[in-house]
Amino acid sequence: MAVDEAILRAVAAGLVPPTLRLYAWEPPCLSLGRAQPLADVDREAVQAAGFNLVRRPTGGRAILHVDELTYSVVAPQGEPRVTGGIVESYRRLSAGLVHGLERLGMAGLVADRRAPPSPTGRGGTGVCFEVPSDYEITAGGRKLVGSAQMRAQSVVLQHGAVPLHGDIARICSLLASRPDPVRVRARATTVEEALGRPVTWDEAAEALAAGFAEALNLRLEPGTLTTEERAWAEELRAEKYATDEWTGRV
Repeated sequence: MAVDEAILRAVAAGLVPPTLRLYAWEPPCLSLGRAQPLADVDREAVQAAGFNLVRRPTGGRAILHVDELTYSVVAPQGEPRVTGGIVESYRRLSAGLVHGLERLGMAGLVADRRAPPSPTGRGGTGVCFEVPSDYEITAGGRKLVGSAQMRAQSVVLQHGAVPLHGDIARICSLLASRPDPVRVRARATTVEEALGRPVTWDEAAEALAAGFAEALNLRLEPGTLTTEERAWAEELRAEKYATDEWTGRV
């Protein structure tokens, strides 16, 4: 999370171009949405499982980052591919995700519609993948990609999780409300389950990068973090994301 925000700073300062980042988590981590109560989490269960706990700078509900590919897109608000409101930019960026997933061989993806009201009511269970948000990607009516967005310093940061394999309901035992695993499995899925074959992180990353480039008319160039980005990421980790003050702010 510190790296994503460091890239946002660098884009805002004009030090780097708009950036697509693809990454994974080690060790696995449970992330909370920016305004999600810490009380949603069974912290003892998270610790016993050997997972980390972090609060995202973006909204949404809890995600267990394990066996997945995470993406982030950072671009100035005036960039045509993210200009407009949050929902409008979601729709454009979803096209990149859909194209990438289709390159893996997936069919029947849906990303261009409003989500139905939450069947669990306003509060929900705290699980991001239980209910799709507007214009998030579903496969066979089940949520496949969870995304969230923030805007700061005239820059858009959108990041999201693409579960590749494993039990999508593993998160249930880590939340205080103990959501029903059967219900979560019925409403969410993984790439492997939807596609019918295993997909490695490298295969998924290559497909998604190509999908973003194709759908959004981009020319992507490989890169690494700059000296400024690394320094900002370390500062943000130490002073924000690794602190109890940030994680327990709600």
